[in-house]
Amino acid sequence: MKRDDRHDADWWKSAVVYQVYPRSFADSDGDGVGDLGGIIEHLDYLQLLGVDVIWLSPVYRSPQVDNGYDISDYRDIDPLFGTLAGFDTLLDNVHARGMKLVMDLVVNHTSDEHPWFVESRSSRDNPKRDWYIWRDARNGAAHDGAEPNDVAEPNNWGSFFSGPAWTWEPTTGQYYLHLFDRKQPDLNWENPDVREAVYDVMAWWLDRGVDGFRMDVINFISKVEGLPDTRATPAGQPLAIAFDGFADGPHVHEYLAEMTREVFAGRDGAFITVGEMPAVTPEQARLYTDPTRGELNMVFQFEHVSVDLSPTNKFDYLGLDLVALKRALHRWQEALADVGWNSLYWSNHDQPRVVSRFGDDAPEYWAASAKALATILHGMRGTPFVYQGEELGMTNYPFRSPQDHKDLEAVNYYQNVVALGGDERAALAGMSKVSRDNARTPMQWNAGPHAGFTTGNPWLPVNPNHAWLNAAAQIGSPDSVFAHYQLLIRLRHELPVLVDGDCSPLLAQDPQIWAYTRTSETGRVLVIANCGRDPRSVDIGRQWMSAELVLGNLPDTPARLTSTSLDLAGWDARIYTAES
Repeated sequence: MKRDDRHDADWWKSAVVYQVYPRSFADSDGDGVGDLGGIIEHLDYLQLLGVDVIWLSPVYRSPQVDNGYDISDYRDIDPLFGTLAGFDTLLDNVHARGMKLVMDLVVNHTSDEHPWFVESRSSRDNPKRDWYIWRDARNGAAHDGAEPNDVAEPNNWGSFFSGPAWTWEPTTGQYYLHLFDRKQPDLNWENPDVREAVYDVMAWWLDRGVDGFRMDVINFISKVEGLPDTRATPAGQPLAIAFDGFADGPHVHEYLAEMTREVFAGRDGAFITVGEMPAVTPEQARLYTDPTRGELNMVFQFEHVSVDLSPTNKFDYLGLDLVALKRALHRWQEALADVGWNSLYWSNHDQPRVVSRFGDDAPEYWAASAKALATILHGMRGTPFVYQGEELGMTNYPFRSPQDHKDLEAVNYYQNVVALGGDERAALAGMSKVSRDNARTPMQWNAGPHAGFTTGNPWLPVNPNHAWLNAAAQIGSPDSVFAHYQLLIRLRHELPVLVDGDCSPLLAQDPQIWAYTRTSETGRVLVIANCGRDPRSVDIGRQWMSAELVLGNLPDTPARLTSTSLDLAGWDARIYTAES
């Protein structure tokens, strides 16, 4: 394919992406951790589902402090997952099935065990010293390699994983910046040698045959000049996440355009680039995804997965406001309607299970709500992303104690609450609801021991509901969540209006009904869902009289609309089509 061919260049607009979190997908060697061999063994499953692209969370060599998002070698596979030869086998098998494979690229930071950082921290005059961000202590208390006696971090930036975003390095008597864990030092993208090294890594993987990259926190790579204190510090708090210091920084667009030129220009292939961007606004996303600027195909935004959380504490769960959730997603639909492109997702490795979060995970409603939420998402304008297990309706794990958690973010948060004498019970409740561990429990393949994930001891416990909620029980069942996802994916491929059509919300202030239309020259689509247990009757207007049902999530749904009044059962979701 040629990237200058418009049809080929836009292939990802009608595609559906499936995220594989390798350590939790399938274990082929019995060590309790998923691996490349396990993915290979289940490629037929993904082909049966109908997805076009597999997004592979990091499998690079890593100390695994942050489950692979701390990379120590960009050009090797961690032995935990396999070998480079095994990766090549996986890639060949993916391509043989007509699918593509996207790597997870983590280049805002590396592991502190990466050779670049090992050199950088060795001395102040090392050639790679400026590959990372080093600063003197704020108050001058640290000198000659001595440990500062007072709080002397260069600024008041906090880490996403609790505590300051700076760690003292006594060997050279300076602090280094890490927006995440202390073992994840931030690269200095102001240094052109760093950028060239990153582009070389990307080209190396493209030469190997991969089809693109999902780029972790890529809007953080450019920090503001001088690294000043953040103005966002809450009253009484010494530290805060300094989004004003690194999100959408002064040179980020320049760097991404340079990346496109240096890595992709003149290269044959149908590639995809996705940028994860916490705190990005719709206005900024228009710039990042404007095809004339040559930066990214789409971005991951976080507005809709923040509506139920306290703005000052992720683990302070506020509960769902459906109107707010609708408003957030439709704001992005409107903002990127004429320029740019949306990514569509409910879940990923950093989010809890959507059925337990925005749906209803009671046994009598989990399936209907899983299908309803899938219907809502896949009907919108953008590229849908399915996180492993989402197509089965997997739910949150029933956590009972702090020892049940392994997520670094959650563990650090709990330890901080305890150290400060906070409400441990409330902290545990919040962790149970939104901890990343919810998404990372093993894939539920069957009702057997450890859900068929491993013959060994799984690295995270398997959800007990695997006895009835599993892939084997759903494949081939026409009323399963899996079958519903198959049909949705097929519709994305078959109905151009779902790709190109305008998206217009209906009943925006209704606290239970989610409805919108898609309209183009090729047809009209009505997507409507009752997001609650109570039945509802909704007036949809005469323009939908005689519209045909193309997909419903409950049995015995009428095949054609014969009235302006639509009676919806609890968690009833439908897609209707009509001529333009």
